Amino acid sequence: QVQLVESGGGLVQAGGSLRLSCAASGRTFSRYVMGWFRRAPGKEREFVATISWNGDSTYYADDVKGRFTISRDNAKNTVYLQMNSLKPEDTAVYYCAQRPGPYPSRRVDEYDYWGQGTQVTVSS
Repeated sequence: QVQLVESGGGLVQAGGSLRLSCAASGRTFSRYVMGWFRRAPGKEREFVATISWNGDSTYYADDVKGRFTISRDNAKNTVYLQMNSLKPEDTAVYYCAQRPGPYPSRRVDEYDYWGQGTQVTVSS
């Protein structure tokens, strides 16, 4: 049974930082692409960042590029999202997700397992 468990969310002031973690279990972590998505109140779930199975390739949404960094530790079955220079518009529930195959993707429908999410709130 595949499980993805996010942690590290919380309340932070604008300009601050948070590091999200997602611990995976249930299948060979190093064979899967990982992604981070978010859903803000009243909006659809949207892509944030994705990383290839070996960490060599990463892609970001335009509005987080230069502020967020995705990384993974295959020995720990964990993917991270370092978020710096946070803005109030980054407030959302953040989800990690896992995708079969070697190629990163920005598409929600290409990920087959999802975590339950962790709330990030950025105050102004």
